[in-house]
Formats: sequence, C-alpha cells, structure tokens
Amino acid sequence: MNAMLLLFIAAVVLVCGYVFYGKWLAEQWGIDAGRKTPAHEMADGVDYVPAQPYIVLGHHFSSIAGAGPINGPIQAAIFGWVPVTLWVLIGGIFFGAMHDFGSLFASLRHKGRTLAIVVSENMDGTAKTLFTIFAYLTLVLIVAAFASIVAGTFGVTGNALSDERNMTTASVSMFYIVAAVLWGLFFRGRELAGASHISLAIVVLVLCIMAGMSFHPLALTPNQWIVVLAVYILIASLAPVWILLQPRDYLSSYLLYSLIIVAFIGIIGAGLAGKATLEIPAFTGFSASNVAVDAAGVPILDADGNPVINKAAASGYLFPVLFITVACGAISGFHSLVASGTTSKQIDTEAHAKPIGFGGMLLECLVAIISLCAVGFAWTQYQAGGFAAPTQVFASGLSDVLADVFGAQAQSISYQLLILAVSAFCLTSLDTATRLARYMFQELWIPVGESLETLTGWRKVLANPYVATVITVAFGICLSMTGYTIIWPLFGAANQLLAALALLAVATWLRNMGRNSKMFYLPMVFMMLVTLTSLTLTIVQKANILLLGNTAAQTGGFWGVVAQLAIASLLFVLAIVLMVRGVKTLREKPQAKDLAA
Repeated sequence: MNAMLLLFIAAVVLVCGYVFYGKWLAEQWGIDAGRKTPAHEMADGVDYVPAQPYIVLGHHFSSIAGAGPINGPIQAAIFGWVPVTLWVLIGGIFFGAMHDFGSLFASLRHKGRTLAIVVSENMDGTAKTLFTIFAYLTLVLIVAAFASIVAGTFGVTGNALSDERNMTTASVSMFYIVAAVLWGLFFRGRELAGASHISLAIVVLVLCIMAGMSFHPLALTPNQWIVVLAVYILIASLAPVWILLQPRDYLSSYLLYSLIIVAFIGIIGAGLAGKATLEIPAFTGFSASNVAVDAAGVPILDADGNPVINKAAASGYLFPVLFITVACGAISGFHSLVASGTTSKQIDTEAHAKPIGFGGMLLECLVAIISLCAVGFAWTQYQAGGFAAPTQVFASGLSDVLADVFGAQAQSISYQLLILAVSAFCLTSLDTATRLARYMFQELWIPVGESLETLTGWRKVLANPYVATVITVAFGICLSMTGYTIIWPLFGAANQLLAALALLAVATWLRNMGRNSKMFYLPMVFMMLVTLTSLTLTIVQKANILLLGNTAAQTGGFWGVVAQLAIASLLFVLAIVLMVRGVKTLREKPQAKDLAA
C-alpha cells in the first residue's frame, strides 16, 4: 500500500465525517450558539475560565491524545493495515468523535460538571457512585502509568546516547512550563488578534526547543523525576487553569500540530520520490502472535532457545484485541472524562463544542493513521522485535522517511523532535488526569442533590480540593513506583468499559430530554461486547494459570495473577450492573424534560 494514498484517503474521509456527520449530530442534539456556557455562568477564575476556541482545542487535543494514538495502531498493526485503518476511520467518526462530542455537550448542559452528575440525574445515585469509583481508579492508574512513562523519557540511566536525548526532552519540557506560566500571567486580561496570538505561540515554542537542545543540565534518574513530577502535578491540578493548564497545553499543541504537518510533508515527499510503499501486509489473520519473526516468517530465538518477543506488538484474537488496543485513535473512555471534566469548563460558546469535541477526536484519528504509516516504513525491523516500545517504532519510521526526503542529517533531529512530541502528549495528559481524578474524588463524597458548599463533617473534609489532590497524587505516585505494571494490562478493557458507560450516560440523558439518542445504541452495545469478551478471556486465562500453578513467569508472580483475576472479575460485574440499570432507564418512559432547561 502507498502511504501517501492511504493518508490522503483517510484525511478526506475524516473531513467528510466532520462536515456531514458532525453537523447532523449538532442539529439532532440542539446545539445553541446563543446559550450561556458554564465557563461564563460559573466563572470562578480557577476551573471555570472561558477561552478562545483554538486555546481550548489545544488543551483538549493535547490532553486526550497522550501516547494512545501512537501506541495503539502500532501494536495492532500486527493484524495488518486494513483492519486498523477501518477501525480508526469508522470507529473514529461514528464511535469516538460522537462519544467525545456527546460527553462534552452533556457536561455543558450540566453546568460543566462530570459525567458522574449526568449519571446521577438520569439514572440513580447507586449508578453514580459506581461510575465515580470506577472513573477515579482508572484515572489514578493513568496518573501512575504516565508519571512512569514521562520519567522514563526524562531520566538518565547510564546510556550516553539515550541520556543526552532524555535530558534534552526534559529541559524542553521544563522550558515549556516556565513559558506557559509567563504566557498566562502576561495574557491574563489582555486580548491579542488570533493570527498574532498563534504566531507568537509558535515563536515561543521554537525558542523553548532551541533552548532545551542547547542547555540541558537536568541529569536526574527516573525515580528522582517521579518525585519532581509528583510536586508538579500537585501544584498544576490546583492552580487556576489560566496560569498553567490553558497556556501550557495550548503551546504544546503546536508541537503536536507540527508533528502532523511534518509527517504529511515527509510521507508526501516520499510518495513523490517513489519511496512511500508500506511493507506491512493488508491483513495477517484473525489471530496474531507477538513472537518476533525474520523476513521469511521464521520465529527468532534468543541464546537460550526461547522465542524473542516483539515488545511493540499486540497478540491474541482480532476481536476483541484490535478494539481494545486501538483506543485513543478510535474511541477512548478517558476522552469523556477530559471533555466533561476540564474542557467543558472553558468553552466560550456551545458552537465551539463541535470543532473541539468532534474535531479534536478526528485530529487524533489522523495521528493514528500517521502512526500506522510509521510502522509500515519500519515493518521488517518491527517484526523482528527490533524496538523496545511503540514510540521508538513511530520515531524511527517517520525519521527514516524524513531522511529520505531532506537528507541523512534530518534523521537524528527529527527522531529527537518526534520523541519530544510524544513526551509532550504524555505530560499534558498526566496533569489533566490528576485534575480530573481530583474532581472525581470530590464527587464521590457529594450525595445526589447536594453540593460542595452544603457538605459538613468528614464529607466536607474529603471533598476539599486540597485534600482530594494530595490523596490522589500520593495514591498515583506510590502506584507508579511500586507496581502499576501488574494491573496495567487491564487498562485497555477498563478504558473501553468507561467509553461504553459514557455512551450509556449521554444516551439516557438525551432520551430524557426528548432528543434523538439512537445513534448511541450500536456503539454502546458493541463496546460493551468488546469489553466483556476481553474480560472473560482474561478471567479464563488467569484462572487457568492459577489452577496449573504456572505463575512464576507472570508479571507480579502469584499475587499479580490474583490481582488481575480479581480486578477483571470486578470490572465484569460492574459492567453488567451498570448496563442493567442503563437499559432499565432507557426502557422507562422519558422524563420529557426540556433540553434547554
């Protein structure tokens, strides 16, 4: 397959999806550009702060992306480029973009509050409590994982080449943060024309990169960086959004936009030069193995005669593995928490919900297609297990293409910038996830019908923003340093279960408001089947391991297997309980509320 043609077709499909399906959804739901948004109605200068659409899009896109649209498609590429492309395009438009747009819209009509409130007001208090606990624990796991990932891209380990790159990445990121604070302070209460604002942001971005590449003295180990990051997210999740979150994510977003533009230039340039052929097969089968193989398809063995594992590839049956692995590039439950947690509190007018919610997801789909092209360029080395992580596949594949277009000197520079972009994705998602977890922890102690202001006693203490943040950061960082990897394999299923529950929450609300919610039913049922199938396979697999006593080779040993079995079982029960309650609500007579109320 020609990468240039694939990228062009994908871009056209995504644009058509935005123009036609996005417009239809906005009409069906009753988007009202003249309605006062929570950012204005609830303005507090801390969480509720209205901003220009390109600033909010920068925050939203930077936060939802993380490393997901890069890792997922590269891992799932083991099934071939056709299934991944179809899921990214079909899933992205009709599942993910609708999911993000709907979650954002529902939050806007609920005073910018989380989906837990949508659940409580349209289902019941028990469903709200279960949803809140599940969402909170998912977010804590994200904090733990992303803190570890970011620390890994910042820390020194004794390898001269990687240490130099990591120190550069860390320095650029620190310059970003300082620049963001200065940007927030300078533009607080000031207006600047859109074109000038964007141009200045790009200049600041370039200066931060140049400064970081020239001056990078921060030689800290990964564990030391985790401590630094703990302090950072503690402050960042409590600070007013205008001083750090908005400007930092906005500035970082241009690095991500640049990634897309540079990838386009590289792939098109390679296509025109006749070097854009993807080595990846169209379809490899309904099951795949992550055992490394050579060009002839023969398994590669290590010195002890054991199969070499391709750490950048997934394994298992196409259903459900493809739909669990490619999450952020198609549909991801984490997006619903961002949309209803931080983004909805910054939307200036409801007219911006479509380009930010629907359009932001489609931008991520485009990154997923670019990631698929990247693994196609490095397919032989990928199959042979030549990469330790999907991010290395991404950076290597695209940098090699850019070297073909711009010369060998472009390879090293572009590799460093691509790794930097991935780190920026993760860092923005890290502190956003911390703020979202704080919201969820607070919601957990607020009974249905009450507010933070009316609480008393121990509930008021636990719902305090500072207490909630300290508990969340301590929980996440301790898990990051002691063993989140034991339960991380279940994150994919948990994340997609969250997506199914978000679809359910928005569907029940729209139905109660008398609006069309039928477009949610198929995606909701499909994602629930994907999740339940994945959890069932995990439960059976872990139970067999325990019965056979073969736990030594498993992550975490015996207790790791027990933990995964217990959590998978709990998630399965949670899914069934919430779906039964949701279906019951959908079958009841609509409450006939006015959507504009």
